[in-house]
Amino acid sequence: MATTRDLSIDQYRDLAEFRRQIRRFLHFSEATAKEHGIEAQQHQLLLAVHGLPEDVKPTIREIASRLLVQHHSAVELVSRLERAGAVARRPGRFDKREVWVRLTPAGRALLRRLVLAHRMELERSGPELARALQSVLQHAGGKARS
Repeated sequence: MATTRDLSIDQYRDLAEFRRQIRRFLHFSEATAKEHGIEAQQHQLLLAVHGLPEDVKPTIREIASRLLVQHHSAVELVSRLERAGAVARRPGRFDKREVWVRLTPAGRALLRRLVLAHRMELERSGPELARALQSVLQHAGGKARS
């Protein structure tokens, strides 16, 4: 029977600090989205749609995949953003059974405000996050306790 190896206390500390830094940024992101009148997942949807690679269709299926949510959850997020005037649906270019999602001018303006706020926050807190990740990676192959 093989023994399970544990991490060193420094590895646990590195992981805890990295998780704390991620959570700090996510907390900022959630609060900023709320200040702009939307949910964090709605912000993610706007960013996912606007930031899709050129060769990727903006379908509900693709959006659900990128947000790591179920199809019906993506449909509901799109519906709420559509009611808010931030996105519009249209039939697919070649397959009319597909539904494509696009940002409206209001949605692009909202996303721009959110992205600028997030960019400023990353400029402020990014170095700490990067240091925490670097520490985890440096110690990933370090000695573990038996």
